[in-house]
Amino acid sequence: MPTMFYGVITPFITPFNEDYSIDINGVKWLAKYQAERGVHGIFPNSTTGEFVHLSRDESILVTRIVLEEVGGKVWVLPGISANHTNDSVTLGRLFRDMGVDGVITTPPFFFKLSRDRLKLHFSTILERVDLPVIIYNIPSLTGVNIPVDLYLELAREYSNLVGAKVTYENLTYLRQLIQVVKVERADFAVLTGLDDQLLPVLTMGGDGGIMALANATPQLHRSIYDAYIAGDYKRAFELWRRLLKLVRVYDYSSSFPTAVKTLLKVLNAPINPYPRPPLTPEKPEVEEKVKRIVEELNLAI
Repeated sequence: MPTMFYGVITPFITPFNEDYSIDINGVKWLAKYQAERGVHGIFPNSTTGEFVHLSRDESILVTRIVLEEVGGKVWVLPGISANHTNDSVTLGRLFRDMGVDGVITTPPFFFKLSRDRLKLHFSTILERVDLPVIIYNIPSLTGVNIPVDLYLELAREYSNLVGAKVTYENLTYLRQLIQVVKVERADFAVLTGLDDQLLPVLTMGGDGGIMALANATPQLHRSIYDAYIAGDYKRAFELWRRLLKLVRVYDYSSSFPTAVKTLLKVLNAPINPYPRPPLTPEKPEVEEKVKRIVEELNLAI
């Protein structure tokens, strides 16, 4: 059985106006831009989208706009991460009623849960939210590294657990997910959250990625995926080498959201560079470094 979700999925940034209100026109433009340039799915209310800076109503608003603009053309997979399990369930059910294709959830990110409590959290969501669920492992921000054997246990028990997003600089962990969980559940998607891991994950037998720079360069990410799937490994490698140069944007920036928003600004996209405090726009010297990368790679919107 093939995986339900694969390829290039974007953890959608949340465009803001200068007064920090939601930039509705920016949300509409960015959703259409990504869909027209080949992403397979969009993940609003994401980490890169500053979900921790959004109210529930704002999370619903952004997801609704994305659905209205590109629903039915690409998958819409909003985030339902919360520290209180019932909040994740409630939001998941709201999104289900809106017609999303699935949801994505991290572990709670304040109390550091034991394995049993982590299982309780995810099991409750999987039982009570009647949607495909991707469980997102991002230990650098949650303080919890989801054990591979917990993914396996949950995948055995819940058919609506359809994949893992992994933002973790550890290819061994990804290999184990592929060799342990995916071997047992062939329809379980293994998706990297790091742009530079896209090709390695595909070559190991994974399914693609949910990667922040695809907000700005979706066609580059999609072309790597398409070349690999077509068996044109030389082209896939050459394009991946371009992506590796672009990934330096993260090295210069202070956060994922501001890295992406700075890149979009340099590309002259109609997206403001503002995050919500306590994040702040990157300094001019960072913007200059990003501009040099864009010029070196001859990137354009």
